[in-house]
Amino acid sequence: MLTRLDLRGTRPTPRSLRGILPRAAVDVASVLATVEPIIADVRHRGEEAAHDYSERFDGVRPASLRVDPAELARALAALDPDIREALQVAIERVRKVHAEQRRPDVTTEVVPGGVVVERFVPVQRVGLYVPGGLAMYPSSVVMNVVPAQEAGVDSIVVVSPPQKPSALPDERVLAACALLGVDEVYAVGGAQAVAVLAYGAGECEPVDLITGPGNIYVTAAKRAVRGVVAIDAEAGPTEIAILADGTADPVHVAADLISQAEHDPSAASVLVTTSTELADAVDEELARQVPVTKHSGRILTALTGPQSGTVLVDDIDAGVAVVDAYAAEHLEIQTRDAAGVAARVRNAGAIFVGAYSPVSLGDYCAGSNHVLPTGGCARHSGGLSTATFLRGIHVITYDETALADVARHVVTLAEAEDLPAHGQAVTARLRGQGR
Repeated sequence: MLTRLDLRGTRPTPRSLRGILPRAAVDVASVLATVEPIIADVRHRGEEAAHDYSERFDGVRPASLRVDPAELARALAALDPDIREALQVAIERVRKVHAEQRRPDVTTEVVPGGVVVERFVPVQRVGLYVPGGLAMYPSSVVMNVVPAQEAGVDSIVVVSPPQKPSALPDERVLAACALLGVDEVYAVGGAQAVAVLAYGAGECEPVDLITGPGNIYVTAAKRAVRGVVAIDAEAGPTEIAILADGTADPVHVAADLISQAEHDPSAASVLVTTSTELADAVDEELARQVPVTKHSGRILTALTGPQSGTVLVDDIDAGVAVVDAYAAEHLEIQTRDAAGVAARVRNAGAIFVGAYSPVSLGDYCAGSNHVLPTGGCARHSGGLSTATFLRGIHVITYDETALADVARHVVTLAEAEDLPAHGQAVTARLRGQGR
């Protein structure tokens, strides 16, 4: 079922691997021309424009951009008790992990009388995007809101597309917001939602930071407003890579590849293995499991697309090189000494170690965050965390003696850069003091 790439007997460079490994093709620039007029229109006409685009793209026209807090309470009251309990477990675990990420201020005495403090200050207002297309994601409410709360963000806004026939976001999304105490929720999705967050519309005041995954139009809109606001990342289709040897259970491997293919026809599922026997057994399992899954059509499209496949390698060393070059959003290690192999990996959004740590655990209840870098961005970026919502601010305090001791070096460097006024700003403080 999976296309195969046989790298045995070769040692390709990281650059060549980037060119030959399966990867979802995402051309964000190609849709910028589509989203930029939407953003400009929402910026100019505000709430009315946002409603127009909801009617056009979602087939509904909300009566109001902001969701009445009473609707949040109603959704929570009506929530299935089992779903409520599962969300509460997810919230508790995610909060436990993200609370540990809050960084204390750091004070460094550079010299006697010269101190630099790095303060970690939360962003004041954030907008959190929760998708609502092929699937609904109350779990994404948890993954976005909890780290923002743990960072100490004052003002948290959630946007999510309106659904038919209610013209409100999905009820489970609303219930998750209520569970977390978020009462500022807007029924708007797509590029228009990004514009509402960046520039404000109706009751929604502009935010300072936008986080959360979305489709290519949301991603392009986030690129378009970057600079006006900060963004977390440009998210592409979800992806899983599994590094496995002959000890892996093909039933588990196939199930995990399917679990991510379930998201979207463009999702990427990649198996990297030293074992042709495992590769054959996984194909057999996929042929058995896919037809009996609920979303078999989109899963089959994803698994047979050019973004998915099996990569055969000589040994685990070569496998590590491949997964480092691929830099997967989600990476599973199902090998002998899985923990030792995982410790050697440099590039991944999140690493799931051993037979009992599937990606779906991280999607919901591991305590880790499921908003992760895609498209190879794990080579340079990490997932959403409490740190995403914090800014480091240096606070510098020097007394007269400490400034005097370093003054000649400041003057020297200022003159070397032909910025003499920089040096004069120091010497002006020390004139008449014999310095």
